[in-house]
Amino acid sequence: MASLRGWREGLVSARTTDSARDIPEATVARLPVYLRALTTLVDNGTATCSSEELAAAAGVNSAKLRKDLSYLGSYGTRGVGYDVDYLRYQIAREIGVTQDWPVVIVGIGNLGHALANFSGFRSRGFRVVALLDADPTRRGEVVAGIDVRDFADLDAIVREHGVAIGVIATPATAAQDVADRMVEAGISSILNFAPTVIAVPAGVDVRKVDLSIELQILAYHEQRKQAEATA
Repeated sequence: MASLRGWREGLVSARTTDSARDIPEATVARLPVYLRALTTLVDNGTATCSSEELAAAAGVNSAKLRKDLSYLGSYGTRGVGYDVDYLRYQIAREIGVTQDWPVVIVGIGNLGHALANFSGFRSRGFRVVALLDADPTRRGEVVAGIDVRDFADLDAIVREHGVAIGVIATPATAAQDVADRMVEAGISSILNFAPTVIAVPAGVDVRKVDLSIELQILAYHEQRKQAEATA
């Protein structure tokens, strides 16, 4: 997404103008899917595409895609379709990933290691600035080129890097305390991988990723398919 960063000049004024626009949460959840599809099209050398082609690449129906994109503005041309690279920039701008967002990851066990090594962070507008763990045996570890630091350093790191996004990859028993400390330090968006629900004050956004729940949903569908096959 390197080419997206070339358009940063207009970001601040554009975001100020667009900030009042209300986009449904369901649409917001699909925008990253469209962005990924558009990036793939750009990488494949596609310059323009129709709504049907983009919908197929994103795995949604074209009517839903057109409605979602209508919240952003009018970027398609009748008879021509969408300029793929320009639409990609507009969606990236709307999401907020035309800039680098500093991120801290707390909990450097197996999951924390995997997240720290995830190359997609950098290419999607996120920069991991610190890896933190309360376990003193983790000190001195280097993961993905980043030193693991004491969780007690959180406040200083948030101030130094202007961190707004924190990732929790701790056991469930520690997640609420970590979330509380993040909020106190000034972090206002949290991605929670711990298998528990965390409580946060108003104004703090939380997204939860629970792999076990996703597997259970798949198990439900598999059970239904097996029952239908034997009926």
